[in-house]
Amino acid sequence: MLDRLLGRASLKERIEELEEEKRHLERRAEAEEERRSEAVADRQRAEERVNRLEDRIEELEDRVERGGAEEADLEFRRVTDASGERTRDVLDRLRGVSAGREGALTAFLPDGNALPEAVSETLGDRAPLARRAAPAVVVADDAGLVSAALRPPLSPEEAFCAWDDSFRLEEAWFRPTGRLGFGLIRADTFAVGTYEAGERVAVEGFHTDVMEGHSKGGFSQGRFARRREGQIHDHIEEAREVLEEVRADVDRLVLVGERSVLSEVRDLADATDVADATGDPEEALNDAFRDFWTTRVYGI
Repeated sequence: MLDRLLGRASLKERIEELEEEKRHLERRAEAEEERRSEAVADRQRAEERVNRLEDRIEELEDRVERGGAEEADLEFRRVTDASGERTRDVLDRLRGVSAGREGALTAFLPDGNALPEAVSETLGDRAPLARRAAPAVVVADDAGLVSAALRPPLSPEEAFCAWDDSFRLEEAWFRPTGRLGFGLIRADTFAVGTYEAGERVAVEGFHTDVMEGHSKGGFSQGRFARRREGQIHDHIEEAREVLEEVRADVDRLVLVGERSVLSEVRDLADATDVADATGDPEEALNDAFRDFWTTRVYGI
């Protein structure tokens, strides 16, 4: 009562409020200080992490530079092209390797983007050469006596990598087998042959006179282009009729020639490839056939 009379009660209440506010501010200050300490610690840890990462990046970059230099220095032991009987001889030699139980590794690499672990481990430092040879069938034995890559005319349908007692080298990847149709088609030249076990048993072909470069006078450029396109169209349609008959009579049909013309008959073929053989239809077909059925052999 005396405190109320003297006005001290309100002062005491105010003092208590101030003390509570003081304690609150002190807690905030302590919390802020703690947060600052944690922030400093976090920053220090982050800086240490950054330093470690920079060291790691520098180390990896150095390894990449050294690895790139080492890979650039790698050379194939030998690079040759094999066709005809030479291809048969190469395949027979590799098939004759007896590597024992699961001692022969065969892998098809459709591209050089990634190497199967088994290829990398088996070829070791020379594994980058397998990547460079792709698309290729890689063969190697567990004793390190055989290591090669073969780029076949017809690639396997999908990638594979497996150990076995001998190398997997299917004849159809490297040589004409069974009853085969093989054709050459260009804007003005067409020829197709039917082959039995690599020997031609029938052939048909023709040459079409297609207008060449436009000269001044005569047709306008537009009219010239339309006439030329019409001639090529008729040429392709005539070739297509022949190819449809051949397609019905063979196990598989391979077509080579000009890229733009191949696109018009691609649906009839099991495989296509670009070829620049020119001249008399039958002679051009012979050249294209020999070039297509050539295997590049890399000694790794």
